[in-house]
Amino acid sequence: MMKQNIAIVLFSSLALSACAKSTNNTEQPQAFTTKQNLSSEQQKKLQLLLDKTKKNLVEIKGGTFMMGDFGEQKSPDKLPYDSDADSKPLHKVTLDNYALSATKATYADFDIYTEVTGQEQVGKFDNISKKYRIPNSAAGINWQQAQNYCQWLGKQLNLKMDLPTEAQWEYAARNRGQYIIYPTDNGKIDIGKNVWSFQQRSLSKQQYHANKAISILQQFPATPLGLYDMITDNYEWMLDWYDPQYYSKSPEKNPQGPKTGTLKVVRSSEPSDGQNLQMFGGFTFSRHAIHPVEDPKLSNDPDIKKYNIDLNRLNSVRCAVNY
Repeated sequence: MMKQNIAIVLFSSLALSACAKSTNNTEQPQAFTTKQNLSSEQQKKLQLLLDKTKKNLVEIKGGTFMMGDFGEQKSPDKLPYDSDADSKPLHKVTLDNYALSATKATYADFDIYTEVTGQEQVGKFDNISKKYRIPNSAAGINWQQAQNYCQWLGKQLNLKMDLPTEAQWEYAARNRGQYIIYPTDNGKIDIGKNVWSFQQRSLSKQQYHANKAISILQQFPATPLGLYDMITDNYEWMLDWYDPQYYSKSPEKNPQGPKTGTLKVVRSSEPSDGQNLQMFGGFTFSRHAIHPVEDPKLSNDPDIKKYNIDLNRLNSVRCAVNY
């Protein structure tokens, strides 16, 4: 099951006819290490990234919560909030202490990482579409690139860093497991105040001379825990493989998803506005599943091939630290 509707993907992707496919959308199972003999400028860049990473870590005290769609228990009409069955049943989860990055990783962050580890830049498009690769926007990457980045950061900082589990993400989005519907500053959608309005998105496109939404970060208040952009501006890769029935068999203690699978869980949502989020979800408990590299059916679609579209441009990462 892939909850990104193919028609929507094609429509939004074809709006950007100049967007080229990333040149490194393949699995990268090897761990990357920092090059020796970095220049003084590279060392400075690296230190800035490490300092930023440490500063942005939000400590989250673990605990027990009921994970999933809590609408039948808490909504006024006692009906589910989510029309999708995979966010059910509500089930008990207990998590240890951990930390999450306050923000998603940007192209500027990844440029430092790839430079000091001797890799090709992520999201590198042709000359026409380079203008969409904004340094302070959320980097578009595949699952393995996301995990490699987090694990590399952890090695530099002597921390056990990896992708967050979806249980960790949801617990944090719900302000340590409270019954919060939307991962915003007040648990609600206030269009133009804590999520983008349609007009704000349009003005942003004009600013960057773009015909698609750019995932510019930290434009709205953080959640009560201090986490930014949990509701929009690119999906976030989770550690977990996806199973629509996983909640019915999930262990209580620190669940990490199925051992195997074909799709990976992502949380948050693509760059959108409040009107769409109200109609199509954006809940703290909404689950989505995406191919970890590039969906074979989509990548072989004639229109996708014709316009050479990067199928990971809306998929990003927020790293976690496990204690």
